[in-house]
Amino acid sequence: MTHWVKGLAIKRLRETATAVALGAVMLTPVGTSAQSLSLGGVKGDQPIEVYAQDGIEWQQDGSLFVARGDARAVRGEVEVLSDELRAHYRENAAGQSEVWRLDAIGNVRIVSDSETAYGDRAIYNADQKVLVVDGEKPRLVSGQDTLTATQQLEYWELKKFAVARGNAVATRENKRVFADVLVAHLRPDQQGKTKVYRVDAYDNVRIRTERETATGDRGVYNVESGIATLTGQVRLVRDDNELRGCRAEVNLNTGISKLFPCQDGQGSGRVKGSFVPNNRSNN
Repeated sequence: MTHWVKGLAIKRLRETATAVALGAVMLTPVGTSAQSLSLGGVKGDQPIEVYAQDGIEWQQDGSLFVARGDARAVRGEVEVLSDELRAHYRENAAGQSEVWRLDAIGNVRIVSDSETAYGDRAIYNADQKVLVVDGEKPRLVSGQDTLTATQQLEYWELKKFAVARGNAVATRENKRVFADVLVAHLRPDQQGKTKVYRVDAYDNVRIRTERETATGDRGVYNVESGIATLTGQVRLVRDDNELRGCRAEVNLNTGISKLFPCQDGQGSGRVKGSFVPNNRSNN
């Protein structure tokens, strides 16, 4: 904790548009040139700066700072904005205080130069460098890609992926991939901005194009090529026509789909299909 905070004899600070630099209360830096969505992904020993319209409460017994009213936490190029912020701190081996957890509550928005996450609540764990966002419909926007869910979003900085749980949807323009769980893999581009390059889909996978719907048990969507590969019990449905197999490749850019039979001895080893003529009275 900073020297001027240690000298305070009061528990509560109430100033309009209070700005507090927590000084030695900082996250352990990560040496990376790519600016991620996480507060840990900042180069150098930069402190977390906290701003609050209605003031900042210091709870010494609970090792907690609470900022209320248009609260904002800033570290480097990353901002966390919400109605309320709670910074949990502890003393490290060097005798300095450090924030190990940051909670954002109400109208949460987390912004970097590459991504923006939205939700009703967010928790950042500085030890694991994991950000969890939940609420009515949390979402992550990264360049042209949007990841939404009904349960929660997880941003794993060290592993470089984001997880959407519950009715998850990955969207790029008019292309959509649905599943119970989606894992978006991230990597920096030449400008150092983080982008989605692959999405893994698990359980109740569904892909919609302008003309057909493809379903399967698992899926891998290559965002750059636009090709989604489905496996398991795969179905391709267009109007009243249906094809069944064990693997499908759906090109979301061209609209061309390919269906393949099972290769592991399961089923008949053939692709099955049923087709309904457009003019039933003539057939």
